[in-house]
Amino acid sequence: MMEVAGPWTEVFETSERPEPSGAANMLLGSSTLTLAPLVAKTPSIRRSQPILITPSRVKDSFSLSVPSIPNPFPELCSPSKSPVLNSSYPPQLSDKHLIKVYCEDNHSRSLWVSPGASAREVCHLLVQTAHCSDQENWALLELFPSLGLERCLEDHEVVLEVKGTWSVKGDTRFMFCKNYAKYEFFRKPTLFFPESMISDSADVSKGLTSSELIQNLLKSGTCPEIQGFLHVKESSRKAWKKVYFFLRRSGLYSSTKGSSKEPRHLQYVADLEDLNVYSVVNSRKLYGAPSDFTFCIKPSKNPIRVQDLKILCAESEQTRTCWMSAFRLFKYGKQLQCNYQLSKSAPRGLEGRRLSDGKSRSEASLVAMDFSGKAGGRVIQNPTEAESAGREEGQAWRRREALRCSLPNLSSAARPSSIHKTQPWFHGGVSRKEAQRLIEKQGLVDGMFLIRESQQHAQCFVLSLCYQLKTKHYLVIPCEDGGRKYFTMDDGVTLFIDLLQLVEFHQINKGILPVCLKHPCVCVAL
Repeated sequence: MMEVAGPWTEVFETSERPEPSGAANMLLGSSTLTLAPLVAKTPSIRRSQPILITPSRVKDSFSLSVPSIPNPFPELCSPSKSPVLNSSYPPQLSDKHLIKVYCEDNHSRSLWVSPGASAREVCHLLVQTAHCSDQENWALLELFPSLGLERCLEDHEVVLEVKGTWSVKGDTRFMFCKNYAKYEFFRKPTLFFPESMISDSADVSKGLTSSELIQNLLKSGTCPEIQGFLHVKESSRKAWKKVYFFLRRSGLYSSTKGSSKEPRHLQYVADLEDLNVYSVVNSRKLYGAPSDFTFCIKPSKNPIRVQDLKILCAESEQTRTCWMSAFRLFKYGKQLQCNYQLSKSAPRGLEGRRLSDGKSRSEASLVAMDFSGKAGGRVIQNPTEAESAGREEGQAWRRREALRCSLPNLSSAARPSSIHKTQPWFHGGVSRKEAQRLIEKQGLVDGMFLIRESQQHAQCFVLSLCYQLKTKHYLVIPCEDGGRKYFTMDDGVTLFIDLLQLVEFHQINKGILPVCLKHPCVCVAL
């Protein structure tokens, strides 16, 4: 073995057998050459591993370097215990899902909701974020625009479960709007369930009248059996056939022989537990229906298919409302009664609470005064009296301003022609058909109204009012009296300085109307 000094150590290992002298060729196969560095052998290298930084650690380090900044808009944030999150960014938890909710002007808002969020909870959040003046009678609608189908979700329904039944490529959407008729059959059952449609098999042997029977059934969370003729669209043809139907707790049946109730003549149509009922919009154009009072039943678990739809057409709006209300009561029963009680216990308004919560120190130091007496001013201690005095003062100021601007010598630019445009019940130049559609969508209850510009008479307006499930239209015309301009609906017998005074008067007095104005048809902007 021979070593060569230098930066590398060369070790030659040869066999002990001597080589022949004078050999020209060295047998390299019998020797090996190994090059090894002079550096000592280093230990095994341990590579660095990534360190997991938890969100709490980031939050703590960030909070130490940056002072906390209070939220200037706390009312825009969702409640701390609400299952719904309102944010443009996805939440940290992975179980949140994004839904999109539309309003009636086709604007939308995206919401992060938990799997268990109900329609009532989503509506509650939308009321807060949209700064609505009240929390009553809001609803979430399920719409199929291409099919003309729409229905109001029940308050207890889970929103994501409903969305899970939609087709991925469909145009189905949620809509947020008012619905005054959701529980109206609890308040006026005889209007929704006429005697002619109650089945003869109903229990009337106890000497109860029809109205008492309906009241008892509704209180127990059920509904009387309904019967009557309906037009049904045949699936294979475009023709409509008139068939006698029976709606019972066990399901929907049709008679194969006139109005016979014999079991051999009854044909089973649908199970109430596995279907939803929808109202059909524009049914004459889409389906060739014999009337506009059309509704549809479809399976609730599967994505919608046209061949699965059972489209039915009634003779009147009262008949359609009766059938649709009976479907809901038979399917949900006692749950609807619980939803109705919860809706009555909900807070009635946010306006007063907003004013009290957002009141500044300077406003809190102000007091209401009454200067009507001869002894000088007095401080109004009663809050209700103070609020009433403020309202009367505002109305008196508006009345003086309107009378001043109604003088004929003023220019048209100085007239208060736009005072009504700021009101929620004014809908501009919508058509008669569109006004009826808005009222139907928000519930056909007595006293629902809106005011719109007349499309046939210049400078005139139309009051559209719902009464007994029908929409009536009253013309509001301008007139002059004593050189001043007014509005009237009864040929000048009753004069109003503007449309706002007209509405305020008819909210207390019927006048020529069949019912007082109660519920304004409003459109909220999300």
